[in-house]
Amino acid sequence: MFVRRGDHLQKILIANRGEIARRIIRTCKRLAIQTVAVYSDADSDLPYIKEADEAIRIGEAPAQKSYMNQDALIDAAIQTKAEAIHPGYGFLSENPAFVRKVEENGLIFIGPDARVVELMGDKVKARETMKAAGVPVVPGSDGPCNSVDAACSAAEALGYPVMLKASAGGGGIGMQLCRNREELSNAFNSNQNRAKAYFGNAAMFVEKAIENGRHIEVQIFADQFGHVVHLFERDCSVQRRHQKVIEESPSPALSEATRKKMTEAAVRAAKAVGYRNAGTIEFIVDEEENFYFLEMNTRLQVEHPVTEAITGLDLVEWQIRVASGEKLPLEQVEITRQGHAIEFRLYAEDPETFLPSPGTLAVWRYPEVPGIRVDTGYGEGSKVTPFYDPMIAKIIAQGNNREEALERALAFFGEMKVEGLKTNQPLFTRLLTASSFKDGQYTTALLKKS
Repeated sequence: MFVRRGDHLQKILIANRGEIARRIIRTCKRLAIQTVAVYSDADSDLPYIKEADEAIRIGEAPAQKSYMNQDALIDAAIQTKAEAIHPGYGFLSENPAFVRKVEENGLIFIGPDARVVELMGDKVKARETMKAAGVPVVPGSDGPCNSVDAACSAAEALGYPVMLKASAGGGGIGMQLCRNREELSNAFNSNQNRAKAYFGNAAMFVEKAIENGRHIEVQIFADQFGHVVHLFERDCSVQRRHQKVIEESPSPALSEATRKKMTEAAVRAAKAVGYRNAGTIEFIVDEEENFYFLEMNTRLQVEHPVTEAITGLDLVEWQIRVASGEKLPLEQVEITRQGHAIEFRLYAEDPETFLPSPGTLAVWRYPEVPGIRVDTGYGEGSKVTPFYDPMIAKIIAQGNNREEALERALAFFGEMKVEGLKTNQPLFTRLLTASSFKDGQYTTALLKKS
């Protein structure tokens, strides 16, 4: 039985929706913890609502009127006598004001404290913190660039091409590759406006662009007793518009020596900020395997099942235990890795333009394939609305090695049927048969070339 500070943890409210809500519910059921689901008008018929022990309507379809409504979420937790809130990912998961509000109302936030969320949410401050901790960072501007002229001066000192980034950004929002002064000047105001609209913070900064690099992240966990461990890396280099599409572990292009240095740097980064709970340290790796800190995600990641597949651990359970005051379940030497796992994000989008393609899942069927895990928030007949991220499911293929995982994924996508809207399934089928992906030597430029 799960125990928190000598008492049974009885109820968690999940401040999220879809497949992540179902994922959290699954672990809570195994731990005999009751769950409260919240839903907007657009999600009233989705499967997770029926799977939770209780469900509360929190507002209209737009996220700002429902899943981003802090007061509605807190009220729902108090009304249902929930003891803790799990934020999932996206929405309010990295909002320090929400973390404080949760704690001020006597509830447990299943994640890091507001101080760390705020510090790591500011990319400029995060860079400075990592530099002080001896973690390599991408060469960039000293502090934020508050004007076009400041950004151009920083870019000229670094040398083009550069990446223009929002200090409070994430998910590729407010980010743009600029190859010369004209491109940077044209991009600055629009990206600044997007950053202000999405994050309430218009601060921008400039980094040297590392082209033909690999995007590799390290899963870390920490408890309140100062223990920090890593759970190996995930290669997230297959991206479109700076958003991840495929993630795998172990990285097929990382040497053991670099892997060791990178995981040690990730643990050092977490210790430097007094981290607690699940987090991810993201790095960019150049062609010589030099790696540099990009950002820290202070939450559970969409791609966490990849780590679960290779370690056999339940990361949501670890989150709950750490948030409840327990020590980490395992020490570093006890955490082992087996086989290979790859996650494919199935989106309701045009496979050529990557534009969202909302609609009804008139047909949504997939085969039972050994080594395949499907995390989905939808059933056949469900509507994928334009109000939220258009991800339909995550397909996680596991094998004794990368080749076996790829074969299982190809078999799965060959039989999977989705009708009623467009998806990026053709992209996966194409990549799984392309030497550029099969050989594992791809970079973040893969989809630009495919």
